[in-house]
Amino acid sequence: MDILSNLKPAKGSHKKKKRIGRGEGSGHGGTATKGMNGQRSRSGAKFRAWFEGGQMPLQRRVPKRGFKSPFKVTYQVVNVDKLQKLVDDKKVTDGVINFETLLKHRAVSKSSVPCKILGNGELKTKLNVEAHAFSASAKEKIESLGGTIKEIKF
Repeated sequence: MDILSNLKPAKGSHKKKKRIGRGEGSGHGGTATKGMNGQRSRSGAKFRAWFEGGQMPLQRRVPKRGFKSPFKVTYQVVNVDKLQKLVDDKKVTDGVINFETLLKHRAVSKSSVPCKILGNGELKTKLNVEAHAFSASAKEKIESLGGTIKEIKF
């Protein structure tokens, strides 16, 4: 019968902690597991995680390619067929679609990224649309039905 005071961990589940720098009797005496010579055996030896022993570091060996513009604007895109679907699903009744409406009905997912309306699909309803940008085909499709577009600043 097991009593709490008799409980012991399973055999082999506990290892003895390696105590370094505690003399010869510890089994790790002499060099204290640091080896013979070199910077890592000296006191105060520190290396940054990316240090490669003086060899040319990976980030400098690998070729750099291309260019990333710091001024590039990435948009969340919404096609005009998605606007038509919002109208068909009775989510937009007054014919006004703005960024807040698109966010509310999950046509766009992030409030921190601007939105662009693209002209893919078919539009059958007159809409007043406010967005950060419009493609030429989207402008043409919205305005051909008598709707208006308004570009808002981000």
